[in-house]
Amino acid sequence: MEVKKIVLAYSGGLDTSVILKWLKETYNCPVVAYIADVGQNEDLEKIREKAIKTGADEVYVEDLKEEFVRDYVFPALRANAIYENFYLLGTSLARPVIAKKQVEIARKTGADAVAHGATGKGNDQVRFELTYMALAPELKIIAPWREWNFKGRSDLIDYAKRHGIPVPVTKEKPYSSDANLLHISYEGGILEDPWKEPPEDMFIMTVSPEKAPDRPTYVGIEFENGDPVAVDGKRMSPSELLSYLNEIGGKNGIGRVDIVENRYVGMKSRGVYETPGGTILRIAHLAIESITLDREVMHLKDSLVTKYSELVYYGYWFSPERKVLQAMIDETQKSVNGVVRLKLYKGNCMVVGRKSDNSLYHPEFATFEEDKVYDHKDATGFIRLNGLRMKIASLLKNK
Repeated sequence: MEVKKIVLAYSGGLDTSVILKWLKETYNCPVVAYIADVGQNEDLEKIREKAIKTGADEVYVEDLKEEFVRDYVFPALRANAIYENFYLLGTSLARPVIAKKQVEIARKTGADAVAHGATGKGNDQVRFELTYMALAPELKIIAPWREWNFKGRSDLIDYAKRHGIPVPVTKEKPYSSDANLLHISYEGGILEDPWKEPPEDMFIMTVSPEKAPDRPTYVGIEFENGDPVAVDGKRMSPSELLSYLNEIGGKNGIGRVDIVENRYVGMKSRGVYETPGGTILRIAHLAIESITLDREVMHLKDSLVTKYSELVYYGYWFSPERKVLQAMIDETQKSVNGVVRLKLYKGNCMVVGRKSDNSLYHPEFATFEEDKVYDHKDATGFIRLNGLRMKIASLLKNK
């Protein structure tokens, strides 16, 4: 494949550090290193310098934090998205926003190819490449893990040492991690045995529940049209709000998950995640929906969570079907306004209050005491009609 210029999604980690050097050697053309800031809390200037030293002809550092949370995390939150009951899609949501900006930089710099560091076994290769294809089908796609002869990360470590490339991974501690404002994920290496408990010193965003404060923390989250807009009465931007909840949740040991998940490519993998702010927001969002959504609307919306979450996990963020689902979901959120009060305590996030001007819950309707809107006798016909088909089936069976 003839390539004139490549834009590489560059993180400065083991894989992309080796890839940058490998691309220069293999394709003998200019390589643009593109660093996306999605809240991974790293020294981006240091990563930029490393890219230059490793051979990058140009370097772009892009702040995507606000866009990431506003346009990707919050829409998924409105959908209550969760993959296989536990995973809040932190990496899945970050890949399309990263790839979208990569496409923009390719067009800006006149590049005819894009490259990523996702392995040939994982989900990220699909997420990156489906985004490229949806937004810029004219660009050539380079996936080094599917082209080179390296067998695993040990080979990459050896290559990096031969070429004087410093990497943050060693053979003694070879698990990999990926961070953004929504979460940190850990996989591979010592975590590949699903029976072994993750080492405590691995976690970054959260303290262990055992070491969390002995007193609970109360927090109030305000929603407008399904989006969180304020915490304890203080309005914040999307990225500020999530960052703040990450801090509070992390101190209280909220959001650790250890799962074996089904990858899109067909194999199971063990992943460990820290998602403190996202965990808090999903629980709060479910609570505010419980008093503001009509029953049938809620049940219809709930029936779509699995499909929506699969689309995000599989990499179909820019697909027409995800957009259609999002439009329907967003229509349900127009009444999802109000405040939820939560109690955070040693790894637990508990709803202890909710209120809304759009609330469909009214004590005078739900009370067991006397009221003027409900006649208990009406239930007789309701039950008889709903049980009629079962009554007829039983009569015919006995006959």
